Amino acid sequence: MSVLACIILVMTNELVSSKYTFACDPDECDCLIEVTSSDGFGFPSGVVEITCPCGRKPTLLSVQHATIPPMNERNNMETTTEVPMTYDANVLVTYKDIIDGVATYPTIKVNDLEWKLDRIKSLENQLSNSNSQIGKIIDNLTVEGWYNPNTDKDEVLRDLCEILGHTPQAEMSWTATLTVSGTTLVNLDEVEDFDIRYHIGDNLSVDSNDYDTKVDSWDVDYVDSQEWN
Repeated sequence: MSVLACIILVMTNELVSSKYTFACDPDECDCLIEVTSSDGFGFPSGVVEITCPCGRKPTLLSVQHATIPPMNERNNMETTTEVPMTYDANVLVTYKDIIDGVATYPTIKVNDLEWKLDRIKSLENQLSNSNSQIGKIIDNLTVEGWYNPNTDKDEVLRDLCEILGHTPQAEMSWTATLTVSGTTLVNLDEVEDFDIRYHIGDNLSVDSNDYDTKVDSWDVDYVDSQEWN
């Protein structure tokens, strides 16, 4: 698992900070991201939205609140963790694993065990976050809350999206006409029989740099052959 950390601090007054832990798609990216922010930087209330380096929107696992002590230029806030001289991530270790009441003693490398521990920590954070969301939903299932006849359905849906950290989206279909120009290098002994229309049809492609935009199909309709240079 790759881990990214972003720590944002101020150098003056004591501030209340929030530590956000995100996890990206475990089947593709499997990146764990931690962001610590304080109100002094103008972050909006609610969830800090980020984008993983892979381009996906990671899932919020947990939010922890803490207090950042006052700092000044004389304070050294940098801490370093030294790797012990005896540490070797490739060393084999044997540990006890109990599955359905049956104890096993697998032997794996240290770095593989670290990966398993990171996955367990990620799952524990995700479970804690899910339990918190369920608790908030149950708190709204009251006569004064969502069962109130004066409560509008849209209000309930907005509350649900806020609790779940979900942004509802709708897919928009579109068709675009593109005008593309360029140059192609052709060997001189192939110039006489070279057909730019087939070449462009076989080699030109259309894609999107936006993760939310997907190009389903494309077609080369017309190619205007220019003069040789």
